[in-house]
Amino acid sequence: MPFAKTHRRRFLAGAALIASAPLLASCGEAAARSKKRFRVTKTEAQWRRKLTRAEYRILREAGTERAFSSPLDREKRKGTFVCAGCGNRLYSSDHKYDSGTGWPSFYQAIDRGAVGTSVDYKIGYPRTEVHCADCGGHLGHIFGDGPRPTGKRHCINGLAMDFIPT
Repeated sequence: MPFAKTHRRRFLAGAALIASAPLLASCGEAAARSKKRFRVTKTEAQWRRKLTRAEYRILREAGTERAFSSPLDREKRKGTFVCAGCGNRLYSSDHKYDSGTGWPSFYQAIDRGAVGTSVDYKIGYPRTEVHCADCGGHLGHIFGDGPRPTGKRHCINGLAMDFIPT
């Protein structure tokens, strides 16, 4: 009997470790990203003064807006989508498409240095988080189900961006 209890305890301890791995990994990733130096830096108090409550929740706390709630999802004019936090040019209207998901979607960023990525385990499995390369603000996620030529879908929170028409 003691032998079975020992194996059960080891099994339960191993299962707990495996189950907590995504949480531990996401903590490490968040800590690593928070230590990264960005060109635009502000204190949390400065960010709170600059951004609306909803923008702050998305850009600084990695929140998500409700699907189909952003006017930028329906934006059809020519122009540039910029970071609502720092004004960095993120996406061109030339790369925008209607993914039907309820969030503004793009198949690529405006240029290579516009956005950065990290791994996000917040919902239990890895996803590619996309953030502003200049201020580190959370924008959304990148998925592998987009159109040609990249096959990528940058699924972006509309509140994380401002639109500048041409």
